[in-house]
Amino acid sequence: MEFTLKESVEYGVIGVLVLMSIVSFWATFERLLFYKYIKLVLYENKTELELDLSRNLTLIATIGSNAPYIGLLGTVFGIILTFVQIGQSGNIDTSSIMTGLALALQATAGGLLVAIPAIIFYNLLLRKCEVLIAQWEIMQEKKQNGNKEL
Repeated sequence: MEFTLKESVEYGVIGVLVLMSIVSFWATFERLLFYKYIKLVLYENKTELELDLSRNLTLIATIGSNAPYIGLLGTVFGIILTFVQIGQSGNIDTSSIMTGLALALQATAGGLLVAIPAIIFYNLLLRKCEVLIAQWEIMQEKKQNGNKEL
């Protein structure tokens, strides 16, 4: 079986998007488990807590913001290769043009399918991070007020 340049580009872009999706889901589940089992009482320093809570959030945000561009890049390559194929054959067949363009747009759809959940997960995890920091601050405030009364 011989791969054409167009198939290589399509599989390459889809492969990168699948990899980005897997990494995004892994990072999300890792954070959810970390947030579920974190012991706020073990943290004396707010900066240390913030560093631990925000780990991997940048990775999820980066995937969410760049996945559409990877998909768009695949679409652009697909369109270019479709036009090259048409130019080389000299045959202007509407069905082959539309099929080539439709297949090229799959990459953009794939990029959006990766980006949308990643951005949703990022926002949910960021909110959970903010809530945990607020809970830590309340706990620290209660601890200080308790020491003043003694």
